Amino acid sequence: MLRSFDVRSALLSLAILASILAVWQITTHVPDTGPVSVVLSQDQMGRLLDKNMSSEDIEFYTSQGVAFLQLEQIASLNLSREIIDAAGGIRALGISVPDENSAPAPGSLFPSPAKIGIELWATVTDPFYVAGTNDMGYGIQIGYSLLRVVIGYTLAALVAIPLGFLIGMSPLAYKALDPFIQVLKPISPLAWMPIALFTIGDSELSSLFVIFVCSLWPMLTNTAFGVASVRSDWVNVARTHELSTWRTALTVILPAAAPTIVTGMRISIGIAWLVIVAAEMLVGGTGIGYVVWNEWNGLRLDRMIVAILFIGVMGMLLDTAFARLQRAVAYVE
Repeated sequence: MLRSFDVRSALLSLAILASILAVWQITTHVPDTGPVSVVLSQDQMGRLLDKNMSSEDIEFYTSQGVAFLQLEQIASLNLSREIIDAAGGIRALGISVPDENSAPAPGSLFPSPAKIGIELWATVTDPFYVAGTNDMGYGIQIGYSLLRVVIGYTLAALVAIPLGFLIGMSPLAYKALDPFIQVLKPISPLAWMPIALFTIGDSELSSLFVIFVCSLWPMLTNTAFGVASVRSDWVNVARTHELSTWRTALTVILPAAAPTIVTGMRISIGIAWLVIVAAEMLVGGTGIGYVVWNEWNGLRLDRMIVAILFIGVMGMLLDTAFARLQRAVAYVE
């Protein structure tokens, strides 16, 4: 029954994906209509013929979208089309097609799924190349981002979990620290970035500080809630057996509060991955967030969308890992 349900849900997901890609392809498809032909009046045609421009050349250039003013410039050169082509074309002579004849068609600027698929394949097949400071494989860029997240997240866990135990086990500590937590928790992590840049003076350490701050509060509040929610009967039994506070915390409270603690850790890792992308856009240098911003500045939308897809996939993998950990520590009374 479960297998049948999984198959049906997978087929439904594929159908939704196919529908999205089909609509995307249709809205971004630009038919190859060729150059916009220019229609000349009899008077304009006569003026060009008077300048010894052949009718064959006039027909060719108008079919390529060359306007009358540019045709007059070509005629004034007294050069045959063969000579102009040998010189590199009319653009090489400083004569260009008017903007209205070369403007991109609607939808042509946004990449189609096919174009993104080609770029995605090129990225997946060579994710670790290094061709310069601003030209590295997405595997390397994601590695930079993950390293920052791991460092900031680990530091936050080392502070949040012990402090959460203290708050959860001590009503006095809870009452004393709760006002500070409630004031600091709603502040956007990126609001700390200017302060960090000013005080720390290093963009790398500033990004780690922002990850630390954004990871701290979900772990801290969930740990405190999980510890405080442990049944008092179990704690009283531990006291009856004269267990120390440290041993009670490890053998009684920690197993019971572990699912709630891991839930906070799962929330924190999602926020940390989200924030590091935004932080790297601000500080620049390396990282997948910087890649998105850098590709946008170069109007390489296909590469930018591929980077965004990698951000989503990596976030999903991180969440899946913590979901498995959450099931592994599930507590059964």
